[in-house]
Amino acid sequence: MKNKILIIEDHELTRFGLKTAFEGCEFVEAIYEADSAEKGLEIVGQTDINLIIMDLGLPGMNGIEATKKVRALKKDIKIVILTSHNDEQEVLNSLKAGANAYCSKEINPKRLIQVVQSVLDGAAWFDPSISHIVLEAATRGQDNSQSKPERDYGLTSREAQILKLITEGYSNFEIAKELFVSINTTKAHVASILQKLEVDDRLQAALKALKERLV
Repeated sequence: MKNKILIIEDHELTRFGLKTAFEGCEFVEAIYEADSAEKGLEIVGQTDINLIIMDLGLPGMNGIEATKKVRALKKDIKIVILTSHNDEQEVLNSLKAGANAYCSKEINPKRLIQVVQSVLDGAAWFDPSISHIVLEAATRGQDNSQSKPERDYGLTSREAQILKLITEGYSNFEIAKELFVSINTTKAHVASILQKLEVDDRLQAALKALKERLV
């Protein structure tokens, strides 16, 4: 499937580098650019964008507020946050706003392309440098001596297995490959997991699984 990608970045050189990295990728149909959140939202309103690469430190409306507004407009758009900071509150606010991935601007371009592909396939991804923030936030206040889940959500053994892989950042394709099942079967299991956990997406499912010791 070909995808339309929007790059929202105020630094022209960085924006040019990102555009260059994705030009020629087989899964990319078109690349759009915006140097502010406001311009980016205009493009979102006019075009069927599949994924946004969003700078966190935008002038005017920042990346977190822009992410919230994108989610309000079109909730199915995938959002990859790029930042040069790893502030705990910024990380958590980005995820609460609806970001699917959080990457350092120091990330290797080839690795960023892989991250974008996995996010388009349904995975959530955190830069290794901030993974500890996400895990600590998800488990903060827990009594680690307790081993049983807080609530039984009626997950089957297969669903529990898939939920564990989701928390480890596996995409639907990677789960299917790991468990030797079809992609359609994997998607059906993931949909059932989201329904049983009463969450809207895989990221919320992963955080809930960690917080409530489901995996």
